[in-house]
Amino acid sequence: MKLPAAIVLSLILISMFSLSWAQIEKKQSITVNEFREMMKTDSNLVVLDVRNPQELKDKTLGHIEGVINIPVQVLESRIKELDDYKDKDIAVICRSGRRSKIATEILLKYGFNAFNVEGGMIKYRATEKK
Repeated sequence: MKLPAAIVLSLILISMFSLSWAQIEKKQSITVNEFREMMKTDSNLVVLDVRNPQELKDKTLGHIEGVINIPVQVLESRIKELDDYKDKDIAVICRSGRRSKIATEILLKYGFNAFNVEGGMIKYRATEKK
């Protein structure tokens, strides 16, 4: 039995959309190991920490030296502060990766090349060589 051309075309389009969506989603996130490698090899990498300022002072997780700190709650209203970094990769980090995922989506919406660091500072500190 032959499938109507419209159904075949629909299946092809759905498959193509699914593949392209998977590629977009993958591009938005990087692992802690990829992040560490980027920090070593990309001297232009910008690290945006979207936690609250008091969280950066916490001794448990601390912060990465040289980060820009803009809390996710105010990122859209302060987005212009990042205009100088439009042509650079921005690694976005928070405590666990939830807020940085939201912040990454905001940055992508405004045309930035941003990546969410999966697992955030918890994962970053857990994978440190002591």
